Amino acid sequence: MGIGTILTIFLMVVVLVVVAVIFSVLSVWVRALVSGARVAIISLVGMKLRKVPISMIVNVRIQAVKAGLQISTDLLEAHYLARGNVINVVQALIAADKANIKLGFQQAAAIDLAGRDILDAVSTSVNPNRFLYLVCISSTPRP
Repeated sequence: MGIGTILTIFLMVVVLVVVAVIFSVLSVWVRALVSGARVAIISLVGMKLRKVPISMIVNVRIQAVKAGLQISTDLLEAHYLARGNVINVVQALIAADKANIKLGFQQAAAIDLAGRDILDAVSTSVNPNRFLYLVCISSTPRP
């Protein structure tokens, strides 16, 4: 085998790998495109190479866009890579937005990374009676 044959085989393998990666993210990209939460296909390929669950990131982005929030996939990916709970943070942002509570992604992500349940904190702010009820139940003496 000559150097040309080896180089040709190597290039064919590289092309096949690239095509396989693109096809693996194509359905997720189409889902984001159809829902109006556009994501660059190269961004999805990058996430796939960094072992970020692209379906989860795109689903959360779709939720946010459908709720009227614009959150970039870069922010969602960064929070995931920092071991944050991306789903909780976005659901808390949606709840805060619907309750007219000013809460930004950076602040919500910081609270989440600090170990607090941001969704529970927003839910308590929205419905303080729920917190009062929980406090009353936990403070009642047991027989």
